Amino acid sequence: MTQTLLETHGLTVRFGGHVAVDAVSSAFHAGELTAIVGPNGAGKTTYFNLISGQIPASEGRVELMGEDITRLSVSERCHRGLGRAFQLTNLFPGLSVLENVRLAVQAHRGAGMSLLTMADSHTALTTEAMSVLERVRLDTLKDQLVSELSHGNQRKLEVAMLIAIDPKVYMFDEPTAGMSVDEAPVVLDLIAELKADRDRTILLVEHKMDVIRALADRIIVLHNGALVADGEPGEVMASDVVQNAYMGKELEDV
Repeated sequence: MTQTLLETHGLTVRFGGHVAVDAVSSAFHAGELTAIVGPNGAGKTTYFNLISGQIPASEGRVELMGEDITRLSVSERCHRGLGRAFQLTNLFPGLSVLENVRLAVQAHRGAGMSLLTMADSHTALTTEAMSVLERVRLDTLKDQLVSELSHGNQRKLEVAMLIAIDPKVYMFDEPTAGMSVDEAPVVLDLIAELKADRDRTILLVEHKMDVIRALADRIIVLHNGALVADGEPGEVMASDVVQNAYMGKELEDV
């Protein structure tokens, strides 16, 4: 039986009188990549924010590997195995590429609090960080300041930092947003590699239907904050109610 790594039960958030996420219940399993889709304003990123702890839930709960994490902080959820790459990069711009990833490795391994000491004093951490950078094709830029990287390379670095903390659940919010045609395939190939690990699960918010079609094992559709469809990609894409009412022309073009 496939292990359930993450579940939401009646997850809801209200901002004043507006219900942004409306009682969404869903389970996500090991070895599965689930794409979360829907029109702008459907509640996709807000749902991500509730799962990862950026905003508190008004009602409902989040469970990670059977543990209720609804009231835990972002960092506590991360330590328990929930990792998220943000739509806007969340990096240390004044540090080098290598230092950024080494910090993530060090945090994951709990190697003390001297986070800004020189990399060469932590040989094992540096070796592990370099291995991650090689995976994302950033090893040749290891000494460059993050502030000097292109947008695409910053997104790749963010994925590298997520890989470095080795979560059980990977969450990607539009991972190729703003990337060039040449840059995007590297990140998509990395996500495909992560998907091959049958002990992990991946959640993906993405607008590009060709990406979803290539990667997703399952699609869930949100509209006005509510879950309106859930199933295999072919089944969901072919659904009249999804095409006509929720995805519109974008799905009809696929």
